[in-house]
Amino acid sequence: MRDLPLPGPAERFDYQSLDTAASRLWIAHMGAGEVLAVDLHPLAVALRAGGLPRVTGVLAVPSLGRVFASAAGSHAVAELDAMDGRILTRFPAGRFPDGLAYAPGVHRLFVSDELGRQELVLDVAGGRALAPIALGGEAGNSAYDPVSDRIWVAVQTRDEVVAIDPSSDSVLARIPVPGIAGPHGLLLDPAHRLAFVAGERNGRLGVLDLETLRMRGTYPVGDDPDVLAFDPGRRRLFVASESGVVAAFAVAGDSLFPLPRYRAPHAHTVAVDPSTHLVYLPLPSVGGQPVLRVLAAP
Repeated sequence: MRDLPLPGPAERFDYQSLDTAASRLWIAHMGAGEVLAVDLHPLAVALRAGGLPRVTGVLAVPSLGRVFASAAGSHAVAELDAMDGRILTRFPAGRFPDGLAYAPGVHRLFVSDELGRQELVLDVAGGRALAPIALGGEAGNSAYDPVSDRIWVAVQTRDEVVAIDPSSDSVLARIPVPGIAGPHGLLLDPAHRLAFVAGERNGRLGVLDLETLRMRGTYPVGDDPDVLAFDPGRRRLFVASESGVVAAFAVAGDSLFPLPRYRAPHAHTVAVDPSTHLVYLPLPSVGGQPVLRVLAAP
């Protein structure tokens, strides 16, 4: 529908997080070492938060008025003020902090330490790091399930996902994901008790039943899939990949039905606004300029 020019160099983007209450999209501009906040109505860049070298994960927590960002280049997680982007706290965060998930009941932030092969635990209320949780393999993305009050983590070098109790910081279960090689991308549909798991080594997406803990099927996506986004109102799932392919699916029950794919160079991160159903792709270079591309989904 349109391209919004973004500030900064034509460098890689990573995760995004949408604050639906504020209609504000937070984008990790990894190559620039900063987080961008984009207001969606009307579409405009609201602020830039720098000092975040090699920022990967970003997570808005509206109930706290905070945004958390994984600064892998400085081995830290930063806590930002959601109003003005000021860095309030820096937590030490292992070797390569990446995906983020917040458990509101215990006020803890769980962080995938990919190279550290562990899940980091940050006590947000107390402003301190707690003992990490060993995973036995490289950590992919993390996600919080509000129905079961569990943290789920993809463990990409073990081809499994693990369930963590956020109160005791203990691993409750290890679930193999057959047909998915190198699970990295992870996204939950809590209402329908499904998890979507993307295999970065074989370009397939798996549907995991969170009640039976069994795989319901796998589907081809782009090579080296990375970030996933889900529109719960329209039941549309989007899987962006390092190869520049954004695969789209209609979700019916526990089955996926392919929709037309979208292609753009370096389109490996995607977000969707559930109120407007618009899809957002930060692209590092369109004519040498980073842009936020806005798409209307089928």
